[in-house]
Amino acid sequence: MTGHAPGPDSPRAVASKRDRRNLLAAIRMALRVESAAVRHNTQTFNRGRYAAVAALPDYDALKDRARGIKELSIKRLPELVTTLEASVKHNGGCFFLAPDATAACRYISDVCRAAGARRVVKGKSMTSEEVGLNRALEAHGMEVAETDLAEFILQAADEQPSHIIAPAVHYSRERITALFQRVFRCAEPLDTGEALTVFARERLREKFLAAGAGISGANFIAADTATLVLVESEANIRMTSLMPPLYIVIAGVEKLVPTRADLAPFIELLAASGTGQPMTSYTSVISPPLNHAPVLTAGPAPPPRQFHLVMVDNGRLKMRDDPVMREALYCVRCSACLNSCANFQTVGGHAFGGETYSGGIGGAWEAGTRGLESARFAELCTGCSRCVPQCPVRIDIPWLNTVLRSRLAQQDARAPGVLGASPQKQFFGRYDAAAKWASRLAAAVNAVSALSITRVALEMLFSVDRRRLLPRFAAHTLRESAPRKPRAAAAAKRVVLFADVFTNYHSPERGLATRRLLSAMGVDVVVSDPSPDGRASFSQGLLDTAAVQARATAALLKDYLDEGRDIIVVEPSVLAMFRMEYRHLLDRPEESGLLAELRARSFDPCEHLWRLLQERGLDPAGVFPAAGDPRVNRLFLHAHCQQRTIGAAAPTEALLRACGFDVVSSQVECCGMAGSFGYKKEFYELSMAVAEDLFAQVRRAERDGPRTLVASGTSCVEQLQAGFARKVFHPMELLAGMVQAGAITEE
Repeated sequence: MTGHAPGPDSPRAVASKRDRRNLLAAIRMALRVESAAVRHNTQTFNRGRYAAVAALPDYDALKDRARGIKELSIKRLPELVTTLEASVKHNGGCFFLAPDATAACRYISDVCRAAGARRVVKGKSMTSEEVGLNRALEAHGMEVAETDLAEFILQAADEQPSHIIAPAVHYSRERITALFQRVFRCAEPLDTGEALTVFARERLREKFLAAGAGISGANFIAADTATLVLVESEANIRMTSLMPPLYIVIAGVEKLVPTRADLAPFIELLAASGTGQPMTSYTSVISPPLNHAPVLTAGPAPPPRQFHLVMVDNGRLKMRDDPVMREALYCVRCSACLNSCANFQTVGGHAFGGETYSGGIGGAWEAGTRGLESARFAELCTGCSRCVPQCPVRIDIPWLNTVLRSRLAQQDARAPGVLGASPQKQFFGRYDAAAKWASRLAAAVNAVSALSITRVALEMLFSVDRRRLLPRFAAHTLRESAPRKPRAAAAAKRVVLFADVFTNYHSPERGLATRRLLSAMGVDVVVSDPSPDGRASFSQGLLDTAAVQARATAALLKDYLDEGRDIIVVEPSVLAMFRMEYRHLLDRPEESGLLAELRARSFDPCEHLWRLLQERGLDPAGVFPAAGDPRVNRLFLHAHCQQRTIGAAAPTEALLRACGFDVVSSQVECCGMAGSFGYKKEFYELSMAVAEDLFAQVRRAERDGPRTLVASGTSCVEQLQAGFARKVFHPMELLAGMVQAGAITEE
């Protein structure tokens, strides 16, 4: 955004501050009231998803096919809308393309009034939530009954959904019982899930029988035949589509696919990705209008049923023209990204969500359908990337949220020429500059940063939470501790150890251990000059800065690649930058070759070491005899979230097990620290709440005795140290102290 930046008291700046306060209040409410139920339910879905997709032999091929269909559908969207309209009318139905929420509500209200419908039964529909349909119908004197059990609960509670497919995910059985007893003045105990379901079913049956109209959404719509796919677990949508004399479907235009044949991969993927089922209990594939249900046709033949299909734009076509946000239109509303997100698992959609849409994908949808201001909760996306491999249509959700942060920062610009970023974002985004200067006076900076007055000042200026211990600067950087040496021209293996910001200034011991081990394997190792790779600025939405840093780092490493050296990266988040995020930053045609090399020839140190041992036929247990030292051979290993996403975690665990270590691995998606996220005052409590899952797993693993804590990422180490106040080792540190003399050739 260009033009005059708002002052600190401008309406826009004041609104921004208010939104941040509201977000913090929502986080605290969710942690206090809703967290236990959300965590249990989403983690259950997530475990089921892992099992379900593992049972699909062609999972990746299905994802590729689904992605291709969505890309083609969005590209051809105007054409498909025209085809759909003709198909609906050919079938005997009515079609309406609603440009916005108001038009959609007006059309549906008019149709219901013309049909004389006084009672409306609804199946769960996020699009109807988006446009505010219930309020519009009620304003015209109609009774609207939500027939999905979760929506029935929320209608009784007068609350908005917290989840795309499980709207009441934040409710425990006990809370539902108390709600029903209070709202319906019920004296029954309702102390089981079955009793609650029967209670709701009895009240809904009469509404189905007396309804003048039924309204539902649609999971997918085939343009060529106007075929609808309705996926559900309770059959309430099937009854909504069959029983009332008037049936209305409201759906976003992005639900379109070209043909009936294109529905197949989505039917296979949707349930597995969302609830962990091979297929949901009820999957309806219909082309309305349909005849009346037989139960209603015992008397004289009723008049023909009416069918209306309302397709909603409401910002979607504008999203289609946005080169970044159009990616959100590929979403199939499966909720895999919500269920796999550690932050969402902890607070749910009432904190990590907007007016309608929630979770990582929700930010783009709120921005597209309601406006950028509604997407501030996108700050809760830490970019951990765990949602990326879970998405059945391969949407890069962290990238969407990074762009949203960038646009929000520009909108909230406090002064011209500052990239629209707050002091907090500037501090964290350009941490490399602070680290470079602070490391020159490491002892003094470490002493001053521990003072209470310093912590208060950092909290006031940059919102760095005073409860979080600050990382200490090393007396000597990695670059200083690894002096230059002549480069060996004849070595069979040659690598460059990249001096990333975290390893260089704070944890050079990890880099030195990596250098020693690889050198002992006969690898010629040189250490690069330090260079900010762009991760910090990228995470804050400072994309121009991130691109400049990425290009500088790529140019630095190109010389080593040209020498035939692979790149070893100690910090997993930096390795993930090279393999994943650099495609967004090195986007010039002439950079494609270098980008491909960076992605293919950058390695985690354990990943590289494991490959070397296998190539040379060496027994890891002979090189690193862990079994011979009972004091350290029991490990608890936590793999960095991005390390797992890029496939670099499995070799680490395999290496440690092959060495003879007794390894218990964490099962959490993310530790909650997520770099700067865990330092920020507004997110500290959430960060620690997320970490409690990890801490609980450590405590369970140590019931039969202590274990050495091992983690690959800087953030993970800091989080574990915060929870247990003891040394946490990087895998290469652990192995460097165990090299069996003579097992490999020393440098």
